[in-house]
Amino acid sequence: MKVIGLIGGMSWESTASYYRLLNTAIKEQLGGMHSAKVIVYSVDFHEIERLQRAADWHTAGALLADVAKSLQAAGAHCLLIGANTMHKVAPAIEAAVRIPVLHVVDATAAAVRGAGLSRVGLLGTRFVMEQDFYIDRLRDQHGLAVLVPDERDREIIHRIIFDELVLGKIVGNSRQEFARIMAALVAQGAEGIILGCTEFSMLVRPEDCSVQTFDTTSLHARMATDWALSPA
Repeated sequence: MKVIGLIGGMSWESTASYYRLLNTAIKEQLGGMHSAKVIVYSVDFHEIERLQRAADWHTAGALLADVAKSLQAAGAHCLLIGANTMHKVAPAIEAAVRIPVLHVVDATAAAVRGAGLSRVGLLGTRFVMEQDFYIDRLRDQHGLAVLVPDERDREIIHRIIFDELVLGKIVGNSRQEFARIMAALVAQGAEGIILGCTEFSMLVRPEDCSVQTFDTTSLHARMATDWALSPA
């Protein structure tokens, strides 16, 4: 079994989910008392969020690149960035290490394609829904058509993430808002919905949407465990 390096803390709530999912998947595949070989570097999200708000992606990329080098030096054989938004700086991380960075978009797109879908709605932070790094990879590398909510609903989703979910708060009205926004995307032709924020699984349930949802956290973790158990 190869060692997974996890860049976490963005937020620690979703990092805890990653750790649980990685170990659950290894136990399911190997049985007995097996668990995942994982090295976690949990950053202070306050620092990361401040850089996001300032659009200082260069500094954020350099910070996470240093974290990645630390994980590589500690013995990790691959890396996970435990946040959809921070995949914006994936190129800086990839350039800093010799080990593969397993990309959340690739894990998610494989599941969407495996379900036979080609047109999806995308929910996430404003960075994920509005900037090119995420949508372009879905479109250009995986051939998916991508729909996003309108500006008002993008702002609602972003607020729920940063005012509630990263703080571990689950609010019933927010679940209803998500159901409404997802229904609007389905009405526009979305065949499935990508939950493109690692905290969304805390709030959104399969029954909240009339089409299949794709939880990026669980799909990313499964990609990592499959890779860890694959032949060298």
